[in-house]
Amino acid sequence: MTISFELPSEIEERIRNESIDVNDKAKEAFLVELYREQKITQYQLGQTLGLDDYETDGLLKRYGVGYELSLDEFEEQRAYLRERRSQ
Repeated sequence: MTISFELPSEIEERIRNESIDVNDKAKEAFLVELYREQKITQYQLGQTLGLDDYETDGLLKRYGVGYELSLDEFEEQRAYLRERRSQ
């Protein structure tokens, strides 16, 4: 999916001067907001951005989003931990 939007020229100039990757920042912010609204899971957030669990936690902390597991995510993690313990 491609999303586009206009920015005021003064903001555009600042972004260019600071070499900020607008596409990556916008994608990151949009996905974090979807997570905050519980429209995607933490796993989906991390997978889409190519982050592991630790990096995804850090990203959410930078955006001031608390760590919340859905019931499905909790069950997935519990099953994973049980499997690891039995090995």
